[in-house]
Amino acid sequence: MVEPQLHRVTLANGLRVVLAPDSERGSSAQGGPPVVGVSVHYDVGFRSEPEGRTGFAHLFEHLMFQGSESLEKLEHFRHVQGSGGIFNGSTHQDYTDYFQVLPSNALERALFLEADRMRAPKITEENLRNQVDVVKEEIRLNVLNRPYGGFPWILLPPVLYSTFANAHNGYGDFTDLEQATVDDCAAFFDTFYAPGNAVLTIAGDIDVDHAIELVQKHFGDVPARPVTARPSFAEPFPSRELRDQHTDPHAPLPAIALGYRLPDPVSELDTYLANVVLAAVLSDGDASRLQQRMVYQDSLVVDVHAGAGLMGAPLDARDPDTFTVTAIHTPEVGSDRVVGAIDEELERIAADGPSADELARVTARWSAGLYREHDRLTSRTLDLGSAELIHGRAELISELPGRVQEITAQDVAAAAKALRPDARAVLEIEPASEENSDGGAV
Repeated sequence: MVEPQLHRVTLANGLRVVLAPDSERGSSAQGGPPVVGVSVHYDVGFRSEPEGRTGFAHLFEHLMFQGSESLEKLEHFRHVQGSGGIFNGSTHQDYTDYFQVLPSNALERALFLEADRMRAPKITEENLRNQVDVVKEEIRLNVLNRPYGGFPWILLPPVLYSTFANAHNGYGDFTDLEQATVDDCAAFFDTFYAPGNAVLTIAGDIDVDHAIELVQKHFGDVPARPVTARPSFAEPFPSRELRDQHTDPHAPLPAIALGYRLPDPVSELDTYLANVVLAAVLSDGDASRLQQRMVYQDSLVVDVHAGAGLMGAPLDARDPDTFTVTAIHTPEVGSDRVVGAIDEELERIAADGPSADELARVTARWSAGLYREHDRLTSRTLDLGSAELIHGRAELISELPGRVQEITAQDVAAAAKALRPDARAVLEIEPASEENSDGGAV
């Protein structure tokens, strides 16, 4: 992957702008794709939600698509799709992102749309009530009425963490969602959706000087507002093993999740990356440790996965972040046997580290996956924006393959040694008994 030649501008209202032209990959004049990606990352995720307003960051993401100062409801959709583009948004632990990918001749349209809702989204009682219902239906579909819904990202944090910010359900409680008011939404917008709390990223087939002119034209008059200092969400590591059980009315088989605290991904990046490599050694591919031991040799589980990052992707959050191991097993195999096998494999890696061939395979595979992912303009634009927001350096995304290649067997062994049984969370998922299995739908 060629390192993008990044350009930065900060507007008078505080908006940070990152521009990544595709000259390295070939502009449209040289035969490259005439496509541009635009994203806006706001420095607010579900960890910033106040108590009594769980799910508010995600709800507000929905509201940002319901019209704005100059656009009626659904017009944002029509403008992007009418240009042959795609769009979406997503809410994470520490940020909310919005993106559009369009033909490069529609860049100004994309910037107008994002600036218009940064200036003033249409927050009305009708829009709020409608989107509360939409979010509730999304929760029913993705969590309440699905086997292993919310496993582990919703169910594990309240076992591992003790503070509201880190432990609560980011999708939201129905009661909290229903009690949201227009005034709550306006306050949330004023607090977190200021230009100075956002990063605008433009990548692809662009002329940098012209793009900056368009940014100034559309975002320059968005009023500056005070930006509240982001609080620390740090909390102590567990001092013992923490356990809980959850009954899933739709799960066909028992499951288990182990959660461990990770090093700070910002201040201890290389130590964090050793955990990324450890996760790959454990479960990435049929040759991985846990797949070989628990699926093929001992037949303990039907599925097993290890990962750095609570939401399923590494480097997606600030500290604290979570290393997870999840497994689905048959009732005949008790959870203690599953946990015991995982502990044994971690102990083996802690003692001896991965072999040279094993380390070379997983680091090459991880780096190749990152190169492939960043060949997609959508992924590249979003990762540039999140890296700029969280790490202050969008350049990080092109440095990661090299940094991962420098991880040693000793680094991976140290990461495995740090995943201690006396400082983790264990969550067991039990299927509902047959007589109660039809009472879980909402």
